[in-house]
Amino acid sequence: MIKKIIITVTSIITSIAFANAAEKVKAPNGGRIIKEVTPHAEFFINKDNKIEIRFLDEAGKVVAPGEQIVTVTMGDRSAPTKIAFAKEGDKLISDQVIPEGKELPVVLQIRAKEGEKAVNAKFNLNLATCSACSNLEYACACDHAHGDGHTHAPGEEHKH
Repeated sequence: MIKKIIITVTSIITSIAFANAAEKVKAPNGGRIIKEVTPHAEFFINKDNKIEIRFLDEAGKVVAPGEQIVTVTMGDRSAPTKIAFAKEGDKLISDQVIPEGKELPVVLQIRAKEGEKAVNAKFNLNLATCSACSNLEYACACDHAHGDGHTHAPGEEHKH
């Protein structure tokens, strides 16, 4: 009986420690962490205005993409841009640049492999610079009020 209790308590402590470690995962390139999928992914807009997707292990280290299939639909809702991805080294990179605009609605779909159900992440791609942390707003990792009537916690979308 005591052995079962010790094992149970140890399992709970390990689970809590693992969950806390996963919560503290930082984006290696300063992008947005997508927690809806496992492994978590980083959504990053590079200097060429292409989207890079990197998958991260529990410690936040980049792992090579496997069979994941990623698509993004973004931009003007009446004429959205559909973006596909190809493997390039340790990341997936978009086949085209993002559409013009400073705040674009995004639907990111990630399938573990062909035929699997997609996991969706929806957010606004806000390309303004955060005044507190100097990251772009879509990837803002600080907990602050922006002075424009909304606040957000790390990794959450802005609430208006």
